[in-house]
Amino acid sequence: MKFARLLMVPMLLLSVAGAAHALEFRSVGAAPAVLYDAPSVKGRKVFVAPRGMPVEVVLTYGEWTKVRDAAGDLSWVDSKLLSTKRNVVVTMANAKVREAASDAAAVTFTADKGVLLEYVEPVGGGWVKVRHRDGQGGYVRASEVWGE
Repeated sequence: MKFARLLMVPMLLLSVAGAAHALEFRSVGAAPAVLYDAPSVKGRKVFVAPRGMPVEVVLTYGEWTKVRDAAGDLSWVDSKLLSTKRNVVVTMANAKVREAASDAAAVTFTADKGVLLEYVEPVGGGWVKVRHRDGQGGYVRASEVWGE
């Protein structure tokens, strides 16, 4: 019985660690945001992120959030400039957005590399439901976008 309890502790720690590594994405809010190299406005300004740009949350420290962008660069942003509304950015030329989550489904529209799409929901099987700002929606392969 003691042995079984001893085995449960490492398993519990692994499950907590796995949950801690779940990816969290946000988007830059309604206005562009200055990204810094430190969690302070006294830090060096490294980039002005356009509104809607997706970022991966790495760490939150007080009123600041350390984020990773699609290029893998790390920087800090004032947390209040981030939105919980999620966007994804197309990472390949001519990504096909389809009527259904299937390669056999008709193409609704294509999106070029760098286009922002609203993240609607994950679908599973490697697909994501998205919507373009003009209202067109559909399903795109998760491997063709970043931020989901």
